[in-house]
Amino acid sequence: MTAPSLWRDLRRFTGARVGLGRAGTAQPTAAHLDFQESHARARDAVWSALDVPAMEAALAPLGLPVLRVASAVADRRAYLLRPDLGRRLAEGTDLPRDPGSVAFVVADGLCATGVQRHAPGVLERLIPALSLPPGPIVIAEQARVALGDAIGEAIGAAAVVVLIGERPGLSATDSLGLYITWAPRRGRTDADRNCISNVRPGGLTYDEAAAKAAWLLRAAQGLGATGVALKDEMPAGALPAP
Repeated sequence: MTAPSLWRDLRRFTGARVGLGRAGTAQPTAAHLDFQESHARARDAVWSALDVPAMEAALAPLGLPVLRVASAVADRRAYLLRPDLGRRLAEGTDLPRDPGSVAFVVADGLCATGVQRHAPGVLERLIPALSLPPGPIVIAEQARVALGDAIGEAIGAAAVVVLIGERPGLSATDSLGLYITWAPRRGRTDADRNCISNVRPGGLTYDEAAAKAAWLLRAAQGLGATGVALKDEMPAGALPAP
């Protein structure tokens, strides 16, 4: 089998740019133009905005209170330049208490498109599988992952699940990530949370993401911790308890 056919076979199983060929010392024109288009799409995705009324409508059938907050960021440009402000709630934010619950934060992050498309489907599957009572769903604009810590602390949640748009890449501009933190409070770091990444068509399915999140939440409840203390030892093919 020749090398070109091997590359073609590999491309059937990955969206990565492999075996593009060359024209002299450069890439072929088609590959170069495709790269430029993908790069432009990724840049546009960073500036995408969450359609909050549409998200509220999509979440309403889940039967949980749906709240709306914003970070301390003034606009999208400030969001990209000042990550620290995206981790803090806007001044004067007031959230109802729901001690011992699992709070959900639906956040735009670095790609609102992924959140808009995938967050409702994941929550629809995750909420019935919880071993703890579900708390409110908080839609957060101009949010970074750590904003979930402030939200969870204000609510008094036992755990928080942040569903957030992941940094867009050249192959995917609609990827959703889930970040799970036990006993959320301001000052938590990435070492205190577990991440489920690449939820999208061509990546992790809604069912797989929900099963993984439910398993991690049950394990966190037993251990009293998430992050580096909680190892993902979910058996292959395991389903969340009813």
